[in-house]
Amino acid sequence: MSGETNLSYLLGSMQPILRQGEYVFCSLSHQEHGYAQLDPIGFFREDEGLTLILEREQADAVSLSYTAVFCMITLSIHSSLEAVGFLAAITGKLAEHDMSVNPISAYYHDHLFVPAGRAQEAMALLQEFAK
Repeated sequence: MSGETNLSYLLGSMQPILRQGEYVFCSLSHQEHGYAQLDPIGFFREDEGLTLILEREQADAVSLSYTAVFCMITLSIHSSLEAVGFLAAITGKLAEHDMSVNPISAYYHDHLFVPAGRAQEAMALLQEFAK
């Protein structure tokens, strides 16, 4: 299964799901190995260090610092990694409402990390695409 590429279909059928919990982005140096006991939902290796995306409780439990708290919204349509304009349309709509978003594309779905205090507003904006 390669996923959907039709932009109109993707936007009209994405069915956003607001996941439980709060998430944070934390950075560790390449030399730190204290994250082995953690269970991040995502990580990315950059020149400056390793970025972990964790449930807030996990970061707090090991005193990892973070600068913002997010909620995760999963777009429950299997979008192709080669779909053109899908995230641009979504991030553009959120930007029109002065809302930051950190999108993560995985094999089956796209996931949006939006400010925790604005998660319900983000859901309402995303649901407008289905109208």
